[in-house]
Amino acid sequence: MKKVKLGSQGLEVSQVGLGCMGMTKFAGHDVYKKADEKEALLTIERSLELGGNFLDTADQYGPWENEKFIAKAINGKRNQYAIATKFGHEINDQGELTWGINARPEYVKKAAEQSLKNLGTDYIDLYYLHRLDPNVPIEETVGAMAELVSEGKVKYLGLSEVSLETIRRANAVHPISALQTEYSLFERTVEENGILKGIAEMGIGFVSYSPLGRGFITGDIKSAADLSEGDWRLNIPRFQGEYLQKNLDLVKEIGKLAAEKDVTTAQIALAWVLSKGIVPIPGTSKRINLEKNYASADINLSDSDIERLENIIPAGTDVGARYDDHGMETIDE
Repeated sequence: MKKVKLGSQGLEVSQVGLGCMGMTKFAGHDVYKKADEKEALLTIERSLELGGNFLDTADQYGPWENEKFIAKAINGKRNQYAIATKFGHEINDQGELTWGINARPEYVKKAAEQSLKNLGTDYIDLYYLHRLDPNVPIEETVGAMAELVSEGKVKYLGLSEVSLETIRRANAVHPISALQTEYSLFERTVEENGILKGIAEMGIGFVSYSPLGRGFITGDIKSAADLSEGDWRLNIPRFQGEYLQKNLDLVKEIGKLAAEKDVTTAQIALAWVLSKGIVPIPGTSKRINLEKNYASADINLSDSDIERLENIIPAGTDVGARYDDHGMETIDE
């Protein structure tokens, strides 16, 4: 897999990254289905074999357990990977989520030191602010992040789920290399509000998380019964009631084009994201899924293919909220 530039500050990553959140428990619960640790470790190893060096984690995942898992996976090969992690969801000294956002300068430094320890490394390739702290000016947060760069503990800075105004203010303090926000055929808000155009003008790269709609666009979900009891997606409007059926029908339409090209629904959706010059980080803990995801980089979509896909789910289509009310409140719009 080829490498691409993420932003204009020098960061290079594989064209498709690997979201690692589902490889460990989250706040004591499995995110989707229980991951097999041995298989997950082999998945990260296989990623590197295929040229995929971009791993995405966060201190919140676990908390801390996902970063520690990554440390185990990259042991002895640290310099071959580009590691992205995030901070902002406050974690107390006992390693427990407080369910608040904390981006005060002193917490930035504390969180970074903990992540470095968890990851078993002395530097982080890409350090994101996970969510904007409404009580702290972004200039103060990014100022503290910039100090981590000057100290050599972080190479590049990123933001997640923030508005274009916030990005501009942050970028004025220190160059931002990447914005990470949800983006898929089902979620195109960053197109509608001008964020993609705005960050391109600033030389900031874009990373798409949940490019498969949290598994929705894989086509593997046929009804609510396919989501096991306790699956957190059941709390999301997009997976509920009339929205669920509407969205299942849309996925079927995407699947028709995939079948014509003899690829999977997931692969056609990832190929669409890649056609935008965006780096997707689909999450999986299984080698077979990873290999299929990475193969999407070899799919060439014509202009008519892209138009067809975008006509199935035009930007602005109401497919249901992507988080519950609390989750939506943490997004800076």
